[in-house]
This record gives sequence, structure tokens and C-alpha cells, in this order.
Amino acid sequence: MWILGLNTPPAGWHDTAACLVDGDGRVVAFSEQERHSRVRHAITAEGSQPVDAVAYCLAEAGITLRDVDVVAVGWDDRQLFPGRFADDRQFLEQALGTSFGADRVPELVRVPHHAAHAASSFYASPFTKAAVLVVDGNGENESTSIWTFADGAEPVLHRSWPRTASLGYAYNAASVWLGFNHLNAGKTMGLAAYGRARGLEVSSLVEVGDGDYRLAVAPLTEHHGRSTDDDLGQDYRQMVLAWRKLYAELAGAEGPTAPLERLHEDPTAVLVAYTAQRMVEEVMGELSGAARQAAGVEELCLAGGVALNCSANGQLPGPVFVPPVPHDAGVALGAAWTVRPPARREGPISPYLGVAVGGTGDRAPEQDTSDLVRSEVSVERVTDLLLGHRVGAVAQGRAEIGPRALCHRSIIALPDTKDVHTRVNRIKDREQWRPFAGVTRPDFGSHLWERQEHLSRYMLGAARTTAHADAVAPGVVHVDGTTRPQVLEGNEAPVVGAVLDGLSALGRPAVLLNTSFNGRGEPIVNTSYDALRAFRKMDLDFLVLGDVLYEKRTR
Repeated sequence: MWILGLNTPPAGWHDTAACLVDGDGRVVAFSEQERHSRVRHAITAEGSQPVDAVAYCLAEAGITLRDVDVVAVGWDDRQLFPGRFADDRQFLEQALGTSFGADRVPELVRVPHHAAHAASSFYASPFTKAAVLVVDGNGENESTSIWTFADGAEPVLHRSWPRTASLGYAYNAASVWLGFNHLNAGKTMGLAAYGRARGLEVSSLVEVGDGDYRLAVAPLTEHHGRSTDDDLGQDYRQMVLAWRKLYAELAGAEGPTAPLERLHEDPTAVLVAYTAQRMVEEVMGELSGAARQAAGVEELCLAGGVALNCSANGQLPGPVFVPPVPHDAGVALGAAWTVRPPARREGPISPYLGVAVGGTGDRAPEQDTSDLVRSEVSVERVTDLLLGHRVGAVAQGRAEIGPRALCHRSIIALPDTKDVHTRVNRIKDREQWRPFAGVTRPDFGSHLWERQEHLSRYMLGAARTTAHADAVAPGVVHVDGTTRPQVLEGNEAPVVGAVLDGLSALGRPAVLLNTSFNGRGEPIVNTSYDALRAFRKMDLDFLVLGDVLYEKRTR
């Protein structure tokens, strides 16, 4: 049996994705359309159907659409777009960018958005039973929901909050006020740290208590179960406008006075970012307790776009798990798993499910490389380059899923000075106030930051750093004394892991700066072609591409 999971238009209009699950619930392949189209979030005027992601997943398994038994979608288009599609065939042909002709049409299963989010988190986790908290912009009828999941049992929905009581809307409005678009909430989180570092006192925009919350902007009257996409769009615009007015009142201005690259110097910008961040942290703290009480267990899974808020995640106590794809791309996985949950789970999901360098779906470099120094990869040489304060990139093995680079498509550097932070931000053409993450081994991580049992697997939780980290790895310590760590447990990232072990053997701090391998406005590199092209465009010194090391000739 083959189940193809999708996040696809018309409801899933951004971060479209595909995954393929077999009859045992095993994930064979997962890919986001943006990695193939090279357009961030796969938002294009022509449409964002995950046709290339689907093609990759099928090719990885060596099958065709004719072999697919079920297509599972993480939205209910029938509620949101009543009457748009005459039948399931028409929907699937648009979603997959194909015509079935006389062929059999796979069964179509529509999974409600929050149910798909919840499944994507629990079944990716190491837990046998867990509370699941989903927080995002909106699903069909809700913005927040609390569930209990357990192996071998039907999920239980305990409570949901209406769409317009949305933390996602409130945070998006702050991002828009700051001059970002609504898909750049990560920048708002990075800027908020300057408020925390300065001990800024901010107004609370939420009342919390008794497992509930009430935002400063009251929700609208909604038609639960009957709201269409037009209703959702109208409500979203109305709520974001109301939140922007509230932020303008708090700041005494309609927007920042400083340009984006100097927002951290603008007191009003920092005020708005930190106010919005504190609101998220207050609500997530309250609801995590409510979810655990409802489920009767301490194990907690998070999903939805708000679960990408590493600062909030890192403040939650107890065992907390966030999958590598908590955002909307992840509903492709959750929808497929709703049809066929994993029969056996031996631990958390591997994030390395995308295109492999030299494997199925890879696009080989077509550029002439005679101007580069080419050699077989040597861990000793890579380590020497890093110790010489060179900055390089790694593209090796199967690509990571989700927005965090986890050492298969990463830029790496030695973080022993603040200067490296400046240089890597310049290489990526990013604002200088934005932070970087560190990667290490478990034994050395205990000397650098507070331990995170699960969040550091996929770099999805902020952790307070130690004085030792401040001394040996200042390039990955943010202004508020935190970092977003990744810990490599075994051989999941061969080159980076070997370099860390080599540094340790030399008596050097076994920690590297790790950030996504992409230029400004681009998705993370996917294929060999993408990697070599990005390497040439960016001021990087070396590239590990599969088993080949490329170095730029010194001028």
C-alpha cells in the first residue's frame, strides 16, 4: 500500500509539500516544493502545487501515480471551497498537475488541518502517549487545539479555540508592523531577544489562567464548520489590521523609524517584537500545562507554525518534542499518517528524507569547475580550514526536511570569535542583528548550554548558554544569552560529526556555527547543482559536496 500525503492548493497555498508513506506507515520520502522550484515557500503566480516534490517522492520509491492507493491532504477543501471541484478526480488532477485519463484515480482522504498537524508531531516523536498542542494561524475552524494521542488508540480532541483567537495572527501582525512579511516571523523572534536582554518592561496583551487565554484583540463571530476561504481571508485581514493598530498605539508610531538592518537600534521596533514574543510565551506556558493535564501525561508534542518559535519552546518545562516540520508543510506527513500510522517506531523521525547528493532526483553540477581546487573529502583538511577561520558549506546525503539546516545542507564555521558572526551574516546577506546556532556532541553540549532532551535534535528550542559557551563560542550566543542548539548523537551527519570529534581530539572546543546553506531570499539548497551554484555566488571558502571537497583558489 502507498499513501501520498500533500499540502497543496487551494487551501495549502504556501509551504506546499509531498511525502510518501508505505503500508507500514514508514516514510520513504518527503520534500517541500520550494526546494525544487527554488522559490521561498513555493509561492508563485502560476500556483504552488507540489508537482516536483511528488515526482521526487514517487521516483525515490520506484513507483508511479498508478501505484498510489490513497492521496491524503491536510485540509478540508469542501468546507473552504464549496462547489469548486466537481469530484475528487478534478481535485486530484489540479493538485498533482496531471490527467488520469482512463487510469484509476486514487482514493482521496481529506484530513482536517489541525488533526494533520497533531498527527505529524506525535507519530514523529519517541512517545507512546502524549499531549499534543497545535498552535498556528488557522485551520478550517480553529487556531489552537489540544489533543491526546496514544499508540493504537484514536486521537482525542479535548478543546479548540476559534480562528480569530489566533496567536499566529497576532504575531504575524507584529511582523508586518516591523516591515517583514507574515512568513518572516523568525526575524521577529530574533529581534525580540534585544528586549529580553535589555530587561524591557512591556504591556501584557493576554490574560491567561485555568488553561485558557484571552487576547487583547477580541475574536470575531465565526460560522464554525461553515466558513469558506473568503471568510477566512476577510477575518484574517480584519484581525491583522486590529492588531497592527494596537501595536501602533503601544509604540506611538505606525512602523519602525530605523531601516531593517538597524532595527535592533530602534526602541519602538524592539518594544513591538518583545511584546508579541512575551504574549506567545505566556500563552504557550499556560496551554502546555492544560494539555498535559488533559492527557494525564507529562510528554508534550507541539505542532503548527507557532511551534517554530524556538524561544517559547525553550521555556517549556518537562519532555517537549517538536518535529522537524511543525509548519504547514508538515500536514502532508500528518495526513498520510492519519491514514496509516507507523506500525513500528524505534525513536524520533529522521529528518533526512529529501533528495540525496548523487541519488534519486539529484541534479548534477553542469558548471566548469576547473577554476576550483578539487580533492577527495578529508576530515583533517576540513578541520584545518575551519581552524584557519575559513567558512564553508556542506551538502551531503539526503536533504533535511523542514526549515532548519541539520548539517546535510549547512554553512559551518568555527564560532570562537564574534567576528565570525559578522562575516557569516555578510556572506548570507542578512541583517547583522540576527543570530546563529551551534552544533556539538552531547558530552560537550552539557558544558555549553542547558540540556534539552528532544528540542536540540532538530534545532527547535532556545537554550540558555553557560559562561563557558560565552568564552569559547561567542559566535553562536545571541544577545539575550541563548542559542538554538543542535546536538549530533551519532553518525547522522558524517562530515560535521567527524569534524567535531577531530576538534575534540585536538583539545579544541567541539562546537561549530551551523546555519542553512542558502543565499538571501532563496530556499535551502537541494541538489548538487544548487550547492555548487550557491557556493560560487557566496563568499564561501570551501564546499563539501558528497565525497568531493571544493576550495576556491586564493587570489
